Amino acid sequence: MTVRRFKKEAANHKFGGLWHIYEMEMWDEDYFNMETQAYVEIASNSGEFQFGLVSGSIDGYVETVGDRERFTFTWDGQDEMDEASGSGWMELAGKNEVRGLIDFHMGDRSTFKAKKAD
Repeated sequence: MTVRRFKKEAANHKFGGLWHIYEMEMWDEDYFNMETQAYVEIASNSGEFQFGLVSGSIDGYVETVGDRERFTFTWDGQDEMDEASGSGWMELAGKNEVRGLIDFHMGDRSTFKAKKAD
């Protein structure tokens, strides 16, 4: 049996690509980089993320809030092997930098900062 990976549709907006998380309000670097370099990856209107023992799939869209654009999303995945879900957003904070928020449904909430991967 042959396994075929689906090709990710490229994002046609400025939030597309791989972003490395370098700061989180609720967790320190030892935790959020515990298993892998913490990241958010956006391809079109979907994506994935991982920090610490939390990972998930993203479903989102670009919206305008006031005079800014941001990528708003919901997510579902796991937190230490337990089902988890929530929402979040990210907006440009510089040419190759974003700031955002990740929220756990009925749980923790943390801001984060990330830089575009080379």
